[in-house]
Amino acid sequence: MKECGYSEINTRGTSPMESPHIKKKATVRRKWEVFPGRNKFYCDGRVMMARQTGVFYLTLILILVTSGLFFAFDCPYLAVKITPAIPVIGGILVFFVMGTLLRTSFSDPGVLPRATPDEAADLERQIDVANGSTSGGYRPPPRTKEVVINGQTVKLKYCFTCKIFRPPRASHCSLCDNCVERFDHHCPWVGNCVGKRNYRFFYMFILSLSFLTVFIFAFVITHVILRSQQSGFLNALKDSPASVLEAVVCFFSVWSIVGLSGFHTYLISSNQTTNEDIKGSWSSKRGKENYNPYSYGNIFKNCCAALCGPVNPSLIDRRGFVPADMPQAVSPSNGLTMYGSTQSQSNMCDQDQCIQSTKFVLQAAATPLLQNEPSVTSDELPLPGKTSIHAPCTSLALGQPTPPSSMPNLNSESILTDMIPLKEDLGNHQFLTPDEAPSPPGMLPVNSPVTHSHTMHVLNLVSQDSLHEDSVRGLVKLSSV
Repeated sequence: MKECGYSEINTRGTSPMESPHIKKKATVRRKWEVFPGRNKFYCDGRVMMARQTGVFYLTLILILVTSGLFFAFDCPYLAVKITPAIPVIGGILVFFVMGTLLRTSFSDPGVLPRATPDEAADLERQIDVANGSTSGGYRPPPRTKEVVINGQTVKLKYCFTCKIFRPPRASHCSLCDNCVERFDHHCPWVGNCVGKRNYRFFYMFILSLSFLTVFIFAFVITHVILRSQQSGFLNALKDSPASVLEAVVCFFSVWSIVGLSGFHTYLISSNQTTNEDIKGSWSSKRGKENYNPYSYGNIFKNCCAALCGPVNPSLIDRRGFVPADMPQAVSPSNGLTMYGSTQSQSNMCDQDQCIQSTKFVLQAAATPLLQNEPSVTSDELPLPGKTSIHAPCTSLALGQPTPPSSMPNLNSESILTDMIPLKEDLGNHQFLTPDEAPSPPGMLPVNSPVTHSHTMHVLNLVSQDSLHEDSVRGLVKLSSV
């Protein structure tokens, strides 16, 4: 729950508007805490995953449970009857599968950083100059920019979310809400996008998982066959019921895993991505001159480029520190829009709003108090050498205070009714005649009698002090709301 800081107001001081300074502690935050994409971060930003991780946990359970049953019920029998190398090879495969899976799921797939407001504004100016459009004319939204790569024209699309022209082969993932460099696809089984920085680990994961699935399925069938030769098929199933579960899981999963491995082997050999293959970007159906500009023309070179090249560093620097002066967007509260606010300021009450409310109450208390209800009327007395004023006092142009936008609509009559007692209750107050009534400040000269059509209730000094205290009490109530 957000904490709200209050400052004590001195009601007896000469300047009631002054309040002691509140020292705000500057909290150091890392960039992954304010990351705009839809991702999850763990271990202080070292682990980066997609927000939907339910299928990833299912993948872990299937691999660990199937492997555990194999080592618990099949490997002891196979190590004695065939060779002890079977559990060793199975352990190496499981270790390799889990390592590549976690490396794929916990790493940055190649997220491109979004443009800052200054960079986005500069890019918009460049687009305006390139299109030759004026500021007042209509400019269609920028969509593409053409570049030439190895003699092939490639279109770069503009991302309205990241405010950048995406590099070649990059695409925006709708699930993670990020532009990913060399985007292949979003894989829910690994709980992350597959891109330039983790594609090789994804390929090694599905390839090693294919070998592990075939390995377990083959030796489970071998185990059941050897047991059935000794005691019969039904007795073999009763002696090792876990083998049946392993065989069913491996049988239904081996086809999809092996097929996926073969498909990505074809993509690596031709240096394509899943996104490009599905869209048919380099298909010969689009024309004879349409070819893949990223292919090296050799299967061996394409495989080395995809699997043996250096891993590029992450571009988002998710464990870096956020600059202290960086403005952060804060959702408006109570109809107020805040600009340039930080997250630490949002946890405290807005002191400017309280001060503005204080000014309104004190200014209303200092304004000449005029009653519109007539109590005693007097004949108008002509002023010597002056023109008599026939308009009522309410027609004088008095500077009424303007209430702040965050406060409800308050008028002077309701404030005066709350703070000034009625005429029947004013036993100790002094009522002045129209001749003795002071004129509003700045309108008429001092000591000049003024005739009014309505009687004004003027408070003495004691009542003004009490009014000031009532105003301060009302201020404290406003600041505590």
